[in-house]
Order: sequence, then C-alpha cells, then structure tokens
Amino acid sequence: MSDSLDEPLVAARFTVTADVFPGLLSRILEPFAKRDLVPDSVRATRDGEAMRAEVSLVAMPLGMVHLVAGNLGQIVGVRRVEAMEGRIVRLAA
Repeated sequence: MSDSLDEPLVAARFTVTADVFPGLLSRILEPFAKRDLVPDSVRATRDGEAMRAEVSLVAMPLGMVHLVAGNLGQIVGVRRVEAMEGRIVRLAA
C-alpha cells in the first residue's frame, strides 16, 4: 500500500443515486469522515422514491477515490455511484 503523503491530490466528485430512507445522507458522508476528509460541497435532491446526492472535494488523495466510491456502493439502497477525478491539485507534502 502506498504512503498517502506521497500521493497526488485531485479534485473529485461523487454522485450517488439511492432509494430514499432515513439516515441515507449520514451514511453517504461516513466514508469521507472515516478518512478525515471534509467535503467542500454536498447537494442532495429527492425525486419521488429516489435521491441523488453529489459530494465534491477540491483536493483528496488520488488513492482514496476508488476506496470511497467502493464504500458508497456498499450502502444499502444505493442504485448507482459515479466517481469523477479532476485535475491534480498538487503533490501532498
């Protein structure tokens, strides 16, 4: 496993489509919190029995993007997860 201090930081956006249920938003934020990541923006909208949540970070370690996406996909009721990486922000010091 690589040392996260040597990893480049990238902009990232995660879009989650899931069934509506109490506690969904806190479960979506949990994979970020357990990695000490604070989202720069969180947006959620409901459309009937489905909810779409978008979580964006200006900078997160590149190696964590697929880990967070995998955790999001394991949440009960999640239908789809999209993870998009942006430009490299800088190398972590």
